[in-house]
Amino acid sequence: MIGEKVQAAFNEQFRHEAGSAYLYLSEAAWFNSHGFEGMAHWMVVQFGEETKHAMMFFDELHDRAGKVDLAAIARPKAAWRSPLDAFRDAYKHEQFITGKINDLVKLAAKEGDLAAVEFLQWFVNEQVEEEAQVLKIVQALELVGESGAGLIMLDKELGERK
Repeated sequence: MIGEKVQAAFNEQFRHEAGSAYLYLSEAAWFNSHGFEGMAHWMVVQFGEETKHAMMFFDELHDRAGKVDLAAIARPKAAWRSPLDAFRDAYKHEQFITGKINDLVKLAAKEGDLAAVEFLQWFVNEQVEEEAQVLKIVQALELVGESGAGLIMLDKELGERK
């Protein structure tokens, strides 16, 4: 059985992961409305990943006889100045999520919940990958600047994400 403090923190993380999915879907809508279909596709794939992450917390709570407590998800930002601005927001958001995962690991360790520590290790590793992936796109967009040809090429590349 999961302890009350870890249960509450896992429910909060579920909300953060669901909020991440919502943010990426909002970014996908913005990219679609600005003709960046490849970037929109990248964000839709990311939406799917974040939804899976949320469900991992949902399932872990159930597996450990915990109670799922669904809280409201804040409305995400809906407009950005540029693709670079949108991906910078995505990068900042991933850094926020990394901090939340790190806090969860510390809490689980403090509470002596070794099952939670083990479960969270996957997320620790995943966040390294998530941040690196988004940072690479931010850096590419910084190099491209406002070059139409560069943005088109990057949009095409991001549209190939599986």
